[in-house]
Amino acid sequence: MNIDHILEAIPPLSVYLLVGLVVMIESLGIPLPGEIVLVSAALLASSHSGLNPLWIGALASAGAIIGDSIGYLIGRKGGKRLFAWAGRKFPKHFGPAHIASAEKMFHKHGMWAVFFGRFVAVLRILAGPLAGSLNMHYPRFLTANALGGIVWAGGTTTLIYYLGVVADKWLKGFQWAGLGAALVIGLVVTLILKKRMAKHAEADLAATKADEKNDAVA
Repeated sequence: MNIDHILEAIPPLSVYLLVGLVVMIESLGIPLPGEIVLVSAALLASSHSGLNPLWIGALASAGAIIGDSIGYLIGRKGGKRLFAWAGRKFPKHFGPAHIASAEKMFHKHGMWAVFFGRFVAVLRILAGPLAGSLNMHYPRFLTANALGGIVWAGGTTTLIYYLGVVADKWLKGFQWAGLGAALVIGLVVTLILKKRMAKHAEADLAATKADEKNDAVA
């Protein structure tokens, strides 16, 4: 049973709460498919009269903001020890290369890293805890976090919802093929971004090691 079937089988209020909860837990720093659940719920709302896309977007936004804020507090208290543990448990998401690349981005871009990090799978998980561990000023973090969460959740919900409406209107019996194509396109874009980030992370890690070696020699 896929996510679509699960969402169809539960009451609308539970769908809203499930979307908000999954997005919140992902934003805490725990790798869950928050974006997939959000996209699936928005698609379902386009053909399900009992679901309101406004509530889906609102709950996803709230989950993103609350989850990132809790993640920030966890990172503020746990710091490097948290990432060392997470690196052992989830090496694909919290490996040394990922952390080094994300830290470099945060140092360079500050609030913009938090805002745009909401649109990149790996940074979406890391943003809150990493900002806390780097002692980013909380009001600045909250501003970027809130704007990023609202734009990401609201924009994703609106885009996918209206794609579903258009597909339902023009493709009729074949709407799921169109919606499936939209999902595939989104997945491909996400994978490309993750691959590019991994390459940048490896390059940054290699450069850091080279600098440390040169410092040791000097």
